[in-house]
Amino acid sequence: MGRRAAGLALGTAALALAVTAGPAHAQVKPKKPAAAASAAAPAADYAQRFASLCAACHGANGRSDMTGTPALAGQHSFYAITQLFLFREGRRSNEAMTAVAKTLKDDDLRGFSTFIGTLPPVPPPAPATPTDNARMTKGQALAQQHKCLFCHGADLAGGQQVPRIAGQREDYLQMSLRGFKTGTRPGYTMAMTEAVSQIPIEDLDVLAYYASRFTPPAGK
Repeated sequence: MGRRAAGLALGTAALALAVTAGPAHAQVKPKKPAAAASAAAPAADYAQRFASLCAACHGANGRSDMTGTPALAGQHSFYAITQLFLFREGRRSNEAMTAVAKTLKDDDLRGFSTFIGTLPPVPPPAPATPTDNARMTKGQALAQQHKCLFCHGADLAGGQQVPRIAGQREDYLQMSLRGFKTGTRPGYTMAMTEAVSQIPIEDLDVLAYYASRFTPPAGK
């Protein structure tokens, strides 16, 4: 199986999990009050499980303070379930995440990803040094030149299987972009690998700098 076909197969499998996640992805029949109350229990359960299992690294509010660890606040449930699926299947490599994901059943992937999708965006802390306006201008130009906005949106908020990158940790964005370029980071499809294949490393670092400091419009 070629790399493109393998990526599509993984995407299809993750999509199959996502579309059965619940009301966010499919129509459901009205439930009686008692049934609705019982349906709320799993959501509360995964909020508690996130707090005990994930918050130490990713932050209680989804905003990580750990180097190289992504902020989950503001991410989309479809993107989250895809990444958890890739970790569980051994297609993404991270010792801590793989150890956790290997223990998750399909319902757990849905439960955690649905909860992550409820976490509102959390602004990053103020940078330690003043923002380099020239670098921000170049980053904006690079984002337009390489069509980053086509998938991630003008507000860099992403959507569905495309991650929010506005305000993401710079070190994580830098690591991810370099991973896509070298092929060590698999994607949902080959789109990111192809997008960054011709971009010099130094420009990838500028893109990471720009996205991490980009402030989307209010409410985004």
